[in-house]
Amino acid sequence: MIPIRDELPTSRPAVVTVSLIVANCAVFAFQFMQPAEIQQRIALSYGAIPLNLTRDVLALPQPPVHWLTIFSAMFLHGGLLHLGGNMLYLWIFGNNVEDYLGHVKFLLFYLTCGCVAALTHSAADLNSAVPMIGASGAISGLLGAYMLLYPRARVVVLIWFLFFIRFARIPAFVVLGVWFLMQVTSVFGGEDGIAWYAHIGGFIFGFLTVRLLGGRPPRQPYIFGF
Repeated sequence: MIPIRDELPTSRPAVVTVSLIVANCAVFAFQFMQPAEIQQRIALSYGAIPLNLTRDVLALPQPPVHWLTIFSAMFLHGGLLHLGGNMLYLWIFGNNVEDYLGHVKFLLFYLTCGCVAALTHSAADLNSAVPMIGASGAISGLLGAYMLLYPRARVVVLIWFLFFIRFARIPAFVVLGVWFLMQVTSVFGGEDGIAWYAHIGGFIFGFLTVRLLGGRPPRQPYIFGF
């Protein structure tokens, strides 16, 4: 089930959402124009490595030199599919959350969700030396926020199973609920190399905190019901 778009209009342009997409694409282009050795060095230098973050905590009050990688890791991606999937979700669900929070609050919310996601991933394996990269933790926070704010907004999804292909309009709480359930179950047997705990931590944080930053969500009477 791949989301294609939602049917929830916005009242102002998604300036920050578009800027984040452009920034991620620009960093990706620069990253993959480099030789393979330099690409690996970029991931090791600017990805969030749990072991380095743990050592920084243990070394306090010395300056935590690796903690800025929590931010830089959000703009690195491991491949075109990794980038494309993240940017698709950011565009579909980010613009409405930005519309609700406003531009400045939305940017702060996005970055905070990414930080919480990275810390959740690190807490799950403090001694991991594998760099975590990607915007998915921050975007997971937006998904949690969207599910709380607009649970019955219709999302157009592509359902593809073998030779069965069709489009369907499904309430957001179903689409995002299934997505979150997949992250939880993948912890116990999902594909290696994916920061499942970051997705879970970001989603829960976004779901619990978005209403603290904004007011009441706008009324959308036409989206209620199946």
